[in-house]
Parts: sequence; C-alpha cells; structure tokens
Amino acid sequence: MTGSPHPDGSGPFADAPAFLCLGYVGISSERLDDWGTFATSRLGMQLVDDAGGTAVLRMDDRRQRVIVTDDGRRGYFGWEVASASAFDRIADALDAVGVRVRSMTSAERANRFVADGIVFRDPAGNRVEAVIHPAEDPTPFVPGRTHSGFRTGPLGLGHAVLTTPRYDELLSFYRDVLGFRLSDYTAQPFRASFLHLNARHHSLAIIETETVGIHHIMMEMNNMDDVGQAYDLALADPETIGVTLGRHSNDHMFSFYTRTPSDFLVECGWGGRSIDQATWTPCELTDGPSLWGHERFWLPPEARAVAYDMRVEAARRGSRAPVHVRPGNFDVATDAVAAPAKAALS
Repeated sequence: MTGSPHPDGSGPFADAPAFLCLGYVGISSERLDDWGTFATSRLGMQLVDDAGGTAVLRMDDRRQRVIVTDDGRRGYFGWEVASASAFDRIADALDAVGVRVRSMTSAERANRFVADGIVFRDPAGNRVEAVIHPAEDPTPFVPGRTHSGFRTGPLGLGHAVLTTPRYDELLSFYRDVLGFRLSDYTAQPFRASFLHLNARHHSLAIIETETVGIHHIMMEMNNMDDVGQAYDLALADPETIGVTLGRHSNDHMFSFYTRTPSDFLVECGWGGRSIDQATWTPCELTDGPSLWGHERFWLPPEARAVAYDMRVEAARRGSRAPVHVRPGNFDVATDAVAAPAKAALS
C-alpha cells in the first residue's frame, strides 16, 4: 500500500466514535427456501426460523445476523453503537445535514432483538439502523455444515460494500457526518473507499458504479480450509462464483465471492488483518485491490483488463503481505524447513 495520505474527515465523532460495528443485515427476497439452503449448506450459517415469510440466520452467539423477508421492502443495515447517549449525537449530526431520524417502534425493536434503535436513510436511499444492546442466544451456535466458525465478536458480522453513482456524496455522509474512519482508497480499476469502525480493516466500503445496491457482504471464517471447502462447494455451480480465489492488498483477506439468491455477492474470507486505529494513516492503493487472483467477473471487460494488469505488475514487483493468524490457528515450521525459504528472500 503506497501513495499520498487522503484527508480524513474529522466530524462530530472524531474524539468519541459512536458506531462500533456492523451488527446485522436485513434482505428482501421472495426466494426464502433458496436463501435457507444457500446460507446453511454453502456458507455454514444456522437457520433458526423460517416461518411467517422470514428466514432468520445465526453466525455466532447473537440471536440473528441475517434476516431475509419476503415483504417486498428494501433491505437494511444494523450498525451497533457505543452507548445510549450516542443516539443523541447521531441524531444531532443527521439533523445538521437535514436527514430525518425516527425512533424504532416496539415491534421493530422486538424483531431486531435490540434494546433501542433509531432509523434513517443514507443519500443512496439505504435504510440505516443504529442500535444498542443486541440480544444473545443462550443456546450454542450450530453451523449448517461442519466448519470452524466465524470471526465476529467486537468486529461485528463482517463488512458491507455498497454501490452508488453518488460516490462522493455517500462517502462524505458516512465519513464526515457519521464518523466512519477512512482506511484507504483506490482509483483503479474502479473508485472505492474503505472505512473502519474497529480493528477490522473495514466494516464498510463504497464503490462507484452506475447502480445503487449491495455489492457484497463479507463473512470471515476462522480457518483457511473453511474458505477452500466453501469454494469447492461453490464449484458445483460455477455460475455462482462472482470472484475467484485471491488475496486482497489492503486487508490481506484470502477469499472468494459467491452469488446469493438475491444476486449480490457474499465474500467468504480468512486471515483479515487487524489495524491500530490510533496510528492508522489512510493511503491510496496503487498495487490494485488484490495481490493475486480475484478475477472479478462482475467488472466490464475494460476494467477487468486493468485489474489483471495491476495484478501482473504486483507479481513482477513481488508484492507481499504478512499472513495474519490467530492463536491455535497455525504451527511454526522447523528451522530446517524454513531456512531455504529465508535464504531465498534475503
């Protein structure tokens, strides 16, 4: 990652951020059965309720992380906030730029399993919910297929990536009004900005396209083999693979992307880096969005060619990034095995 620092917004939350993480995502789809099968057998989520036109899905100890309904309404993003007082600060910041805010109804709070919340819309029309105290489920998480679980906790569900033709306006809204912090940004092969709330490299990203919507949601798995096995499962239906296996240059995620029954993508990843928010400096990504792989079938041919050329140049330079592992997730090779590799790099 190289380039000149991009000026980050200060905003009303510079000293005391209000938002903590992405807590949950709501999706509208008439294909509830397909969603239940996809989320359990492909992603390994737990289906806990599929009655009344709703499919409720778990990833961890939370009551729900993904809620799919067939009510025909637009989806929503649930962002957890730090405290009850944060609601007032968020509402004041939104009021200052003319955005209407309302409190959640009791039915909405019960449906989301949260103590309280407020609702508003971003400049692209996405429904945003800021909530506090999401409920935990006292029963253990039971994955829909055997795997090592998801990396969530204080990092939240994962990350969401939005597409919009109003790129600058949407970026300013989340960064300067709501206080999301810029991690890095890229101009090629597409304009994109990546924003963080916690130690996860980004909880939100914004891509400039001609359409408004969800590009993808990222779910990080606890073991690299979980991703590889999910990829094998996706290969049974190759048309559902939206982005091939690869590794990102900014968050260092090893991942692939699979198409959901709602046609947006889910990124199945492993090994995302953790950042120190106090010392992080935003930069432009000039290596391209991926160190290798990640052939993006969703891009138009010209942009795909640019992305490929950037990966080839990264390979020519030998661009590398460390592998990020968690305790108990790795073994250290012996000196006899590691020595040749060390010599080759010196």
